[in-house]
Amino acid sequence: MRRLGAGFIVALVALCAGVATWMWHSYDAPGPLAAPATVVIPKSARLAAIAEELAAAGVVAHPWVFAAGSYVTGAARNLKAGEYEFAAATSPRAAAALIASGRVVQHRLTLAEGLTSAEAVALIDAAPALDGALETTPPEGSLLPDTYFYVLGTKRWELIARMEHARDRALAEAWQRRAADLPYASPRDALVIASIIEKETAVPAERARIAGVFIQRLRLGMRLQADPTVIYALTDGGRTPLPHPLGHDDLETESPYNTYLEKGLPPTPIDNPGLASIEAALAPEESGDLYFVADGAGHHVFAKTLDEQNHHVAELRRLQHGESGAE
Repeated sequence: MRRLGAGFIVALVALCAGVATWMWHSYDAPGPLAAPATVVIPKSARLAAIAEELAAAGVVAHPWVFAAGSYVTGAARNLKAGEYEFAAATSPRAAAALIASGRVVQHRLTLAEGLTSAEAVALIDAAPALDGALETTPPEGSLLPDTYFYVLGTKRWELIARMEHARDRALAEAWQRRAADLPYASPRDALVIASIIEKETAVPAERARIAGVFIQRLRLGMRLQADPTVIYALTDGGRTPLPHPLGHDDLETESPYNTYLEKGLPPTPIDNPGLASIEAALAPEESGDLYFVADGAGHHVFAKTLDEQNHHVAELRRLQHGESGAE
């Protein structure tokens, strides 16, 4: 009987040692995940619940191996809530290390240059990892175009606040470096011009020259005559699409944004300009140009006089119709 008892104990110890060895090997062994997967660890989740989440997502084969191994190694004390991306074949030990590190998934949202605030809100509203609803549309021109990173559950208004803070900082810094004797009463005036530049050209080398045209017109008391301001009025600030190509009749639209009818600056920016356009508005290339026209290939042709402008327009029309020659 004593021999049987001693044998039983030896066998039990051997079994426990075998199980422990297997568990330890399994804790370090590659997991069953065949492709990267994202798992959200809820706040206040206990170790057992985290293990079950990982098992349900296919990250670990045996939740108790993850739980036991994390407990023994001490990783269980540091596990943090959040959204984590696990690589294929992640071992339970590596999974615990990732969750303990707090290296959560970083989402990104790119606010392109020239979007109106209404378009920016639509983009932010459509981002599924953000949380909460926006109650108001931020003022036009108050957001700085850039790529913003955020984590799951970030409030939409928090992201808007970051964009506004970035715009404030960028505009203030550019204002400090501005050229002398610009016809701006405040940084906001420069922002309005920058928003028009943003819509007029996508060519970096043209921004400062176009800024120079608008600066010269402001100094002479001429109307800006900028098509994008009319388009802004016709589309309700980017909320509706332009129903047709801009025509001569549209230039008679009654609106404080119609710079063909109204002198000076529009009442607000017409979009959210990027840093390059802001800097162009504050460091214009003053070449004496008063006019420019699109050449149909993404660039513009500039002119100092109306006669020169009319000549360019006529020449470009001939080219568009496949004609050749010059006046």
